[in-house]
Amino acid sequence: MKRSKIFAGVMGAFLSVVLCTVAVGQDKATAQEVVAKVREAASTLSKTGDVAQFNQKQSPWVWKNTYIFVEDCDKKVMAAHPMRPELVGKDLTSIEDARGKGLYPDPEGFCKRVKERRSGIWRSGIWSGYWWPKPGEKEASRKLTYHLSAEGTPYLVSSGVIVP
Repeated sequence: MKRSKIFAGVMGAFLSVVLCTVAVGQDKATAQEVVAKVREAASTLSKTGDVAQFNQKQSPWVWKNTYIFVEDCDKKVMAAHPMRPELVGKDLTSIEDARGKGLYPDPEGFCKRVKERRSGIWRSGIWSGYWWPKPGEKEASRKLTYHLSAEGTPYLVSSGVIVP
């Protein structure tokens, strides 16, 4: 009898922790969600070629605590960014993270690596890491971003997750 009460108490506490974690986690995108959303956006961009849709804060491309942004590999500029419109049209080599590290010191090489992964045996994108403020915040957090080329276009589609 005593064991069953202890077991019930432990299970109740465990379920409370799990449910609270799930509830809290629902407002944060997972790496799996980011990969799925980037693939969906790359497919959409491949079909439409319309980057304007990725500049809108109120769109399916902005969700939970993250968003899709687009780099133009031909022009070597940021093509779309819903949270920081001042980056749109900016030369990729001039974009730095919060610690002054260039995000794209070699845009041509970066684009080439991403495109090779898309057409290679793995048919996937690549991950990169840097320091970036969360939407609406000034202090930077570690961010891991997934990049995938949109077939038939000069664009890379990207989105990331904040690392705790």
